[in-house]
Order: sequence, then structure tokens, then C-alpha cells
Amino acid sequence: MCGICGFIEIGNKDYRENVVALMNQEILHRGPDDDGFYSDDYCTLAMRRLSIIDLSTGKQPLFSSDKRYLIFFNGEIYNYKELRDFLISKGFQFTTNSDTEVVVNLYMLFGNQMLRMLEGMFAFCIYDQESKSYFLARDKFGEKPLYYFYDNQKVIFFF
Repeated sequence: MCGICGFIEIGNKDYRENVVALMNQEILHRGPDDDGFYSDDYCTLAMRRLSIIDLSTGKQPLFSSDKRYLIFFNGEIYNYKELRDFLISKGFQFTTNSDTEVVVNLYMLFGNQMLRMLEGMFAFCIYDQESKSYFLARDKFGEKPLYYFYDNQKVIFFF
């Protein structure tokens, strides 16, 4: 099972990066195949990956077709091939064969309403680099749990 962690707060970039690096090290056992890291002035996100689908090109974070949104994803979308075909019919082009890239592009098209389209078990963080907003979600049964702390200034999470 993969693991994702993040720290969202304006400023304190060096501190955030250190905290997230420690968090990511603590979940090494959940994803020994790969890791990913993203940081800007607003947030720091990281993940550990257990490769199951798209072993060679599924590195995260993955970006939407327009490069505005990035995603760190844990789980499996059972109907991703049908959703991918739908997106291709709308003109989307893909660089991987992963369900993760399908999810971020669905978000680009439908926003959080895309959750209704997903069949599977998942937890993810989508970050909008332009508006500096984020969207955390998990499947409705909580098979991939999401834990977070929020205090009006920062959000710290892992799943």
C-alpha cells in the first residue's frame, strides 16, 4: 500500500520540507518501489509508492494535461480504462497508462464532482498550482483512510 503525506502552510518552506521528509521516511515500508516529492512556497507533498499499475511511467506526482494540477494518489480505480477512453474522446492525451493520470484529468474537467465517476478504493491529494488550493479525498468506504490536522493556518495530512 502506498503512502502520501503533506504539509500545507504559507511560508516556513524549509521547516515544511524537513517535516515532510521525516514523515515520508516513516512510511517507507508502505512503498519501497519509488518516492515522489513536491514543494513550493505554499505546500510540501511527498509519497512512497508500491508499484502495481504502470510500473515504468507511473512516477508521482503526475500532472494534468494542462500542467496546472498535480496529484499524489494511492489506490486503484477499477473503471479507469473506461474513464480514460471517455477523456480521450474529449481530446485528452496521456503520457502514462496509470489510473492516477485519469483521476487528475477528470478533476481538471469536472472538479470535485468527478468523485461520482470513480469506482474503486483510493485516497489522493490534488494541488492546483495556479490558485494554490488543494483537494483531499478518499473512497466513500474509507478503505484508504485519510488522517489530517487543521488549525486555520496549516493542514498536515497522511494516508
